[in-house]
Amino acid sequence: MRKVLSPAVRAIFIGALVLCIAAETGGQSGDAKEQEPPSPAAAPRSIEGLNYVGGEAAMPTFSDSLIDVNSQFRQAMLRRGMAFRVITGMQYTQNTLHAPVTAAAQVYVGERPFASSYVQPIFSSDLRQLHLRQAQLYMGGAWNWASWEPAGPKTLQLWALYFYKEFGEDRAEVKAGYIAHNMNFVGLFVGGSTATGTQGVYAVLPYEAGMSYFPLTAPAFDLRIRGPQKTYIKSAAQRSIDPQGGPAEVARNHSGFRFVPHGDKLVLINEAGYQRQASSDSWQAWFRAGYIDNMSPYLSRASGREEAGDFCAYALMDGQLTRSDLAHPQRGIYGGVSVMTAPQSKNPYDRYYELRLYKEAALRSRPGDVISVVASRTGYSSVYTNHYVSQGKTVWRGSTTLTGSYSLRAGRGDYVGAGLGYDFGPAVTPRVPSALNLTVTWTLFF
Repeated sequence: MRKVLSPAVRAIFIGALVLCIAAETGGQSGDAKEQEPPSPAAAPRSIEGLNYVGGEAAMPTFSDSLIDVNSQFRQAMLRRGMAFRVITGMQYTQNTLHAPVTAAAQVYVGERPFASSYVQPIFSSDLRQLHLRQAQLYMGGAWNWASWEPAGPKTLQLWALYFYKEFGEDRAEVKAGYIAHNMNFVGLFVGGSTATGTQGVYAVLPYEAGMSYFPLTAPAFDLRIRGPQKTYIKSAAQRSIDPQGGPAEVARNHSGFRFVPHGDKLVLINEAGYQRQASSDSWQAWFRAGYIDNMSPYLSRASGREEAGDFCAYALMDGQLTRSDLAHPQRGIYGGVSVMTAPQSKNPYDRYYELRLYKEAALRSRPGDVISVVASRTGYSSVYTNHYVSQGKTVWRGSTTLTGSYSLRAGRGDYVGAGLGYDFGPAVTPRVPSALNLTVTWTLFF
């Protein structure tokens, strides 16, 4: 299988890149160009064309950064069609109901004081030197550290290296290279922003099925097509993340560049949806449903053998319920629901349900803040829990959480978040007491 997939996937990448570049640079001879009338001067390009594009989550604008968008540094790079930014963040989590356990006894984040941090340098270019339009080269690395290894991974590696191109007046988009798909599929960020959307959500099922996620990357080819009436379809062919999880992936792919580690097969991600942005005469709405199919071998707890294939099916909906500012129609209260499922025999988490309520511009005087309440239910696989019970271990059969959080835009490029979440059943085994976790995050965009 490996000998068949590897050349095929490589051929997809090479062919896609050649076609994308040829579509823009080919089709005209030098003589034809000489006969054309002089073209009008090109309009100045916005620096936001160098921001993260083509995903289901958005990064703050360059104007919302600690480095001034009009600084000599930013403008000098922009004249060359380039941009450089750094994102750094920290998180602290602790259970407030019980004293910390010993390191050997820890089974969930916060059972002992937990800290993590990351640094994410990013370089982007609009490739104007190649006379391309609506194109981007995107490169990024990641240093990630966590005080508890299972919640890691601890790594210094590649995070992104891909070519992006739009076709047909934004009707179609292509990405090819090394991609972390948690920002491209499913839509897990509350409010749709990486600065404010991470509180209260713990949907790990897509990652169990091998979808790449920060800081782990994988070679992939993505295609998105926008249909009529604000509909879209989106697909990806991606090399699987190690079926044993993030620490195992890092252990045998330290740099992130390794193309096909032994045993990691093809993941196909397909998503369809309807997405309408808020405007003066319409409210924001977004429905998406998808299926992740992984061909890699997974250990089946039911048979005790490795078996090919795993999957995750999902459906999510978010809609605007109220509008608080007619001049800024995106501000208001939103509601959302998520449903996900995965096979019980190969995944410790097999069901996920979520209800969320959040408000953008939480206060009239704080338009950059987001407040949210998220309730979720994670089902623990009965195959796994029955296996533990047969060994004499105690178990929870599922986890029910309720989390309230507030994300504060403290200043330009400076975001602070605080959340308090009650977790009834915080670990599969053993059956430890429920937790009330306090989580504080701090993110800086340079």
